[in-house]
Amino acid sequence: MQLLQLSAAYGPAECCLAVVKALARLQYEAKQKQVEVQVLEQEPAKHGLHSVLVSLEGTQVSALADMWQGTIQWICTSPYRPQHKRKNWFIGASCFNPVVQQHSDEIVFETMRSSGAGGQHVNKTESAVRATHTASGISVKVQSERSQHANKKLAVLLLQHKLLQQEQRLQASNKAAHHKHHHQIARGNPVRIFTGMDFKAL
Repeated sequence: MQLLQLSAAYGPAECCLAVVKALARLQYEAKQKQVEVQVLEQEPAKHGLHSVLVSLEGTQVSALADMWQGTIQWICTSPYRPQHKRKNWFIGASCFNPVVQQHSDEIVFETMRSSGAGGQHVNKTESAVRATHTASGISVKVQSERSQHANKKLAVLLLQHKLLQQEQRLQASNKAAHHKHHHQIARGNPVRIFTGMDFKAL
């Protein structure tokens, strides 16, 4: 299993839209390679997503991740500013391995019913899981899967990711690439280039 983060960093609305389109493209390519994609966390923007974190699982995870690691270029006239001269928009993709949990006794799990919009219950079983790291107080809730076991597994991954981010913030001089990537995107040498509103690969 690997984690992958798509990020618009500080890019404009067009970059946030590119993150949405890149996620859809990633999910399409993952299906072709029989790789399971789970959205663990996303940061919404007015016109798309500032960033999204997904898990990848399957026999061809490495091949898929290698295709996306780096800068992604989208060539398209802005759908929001048609008169804008700029047609090149850049986002980034960063892949990394999940942190191995060393102290599982430091995580407290709580189960609950999955809820939808307006607080409506999605199902009658307690499949949703909240995981809390007792030492830091960091807590996450996952309800994307139907089974409690699957949600618990994803909750641990997401919690570990947040703990790693916290550690990297405290040790700024030793930041991992995936954390710096959220704020810095190189525009040169893109690993993937897409064009048009249909996000066609070149």
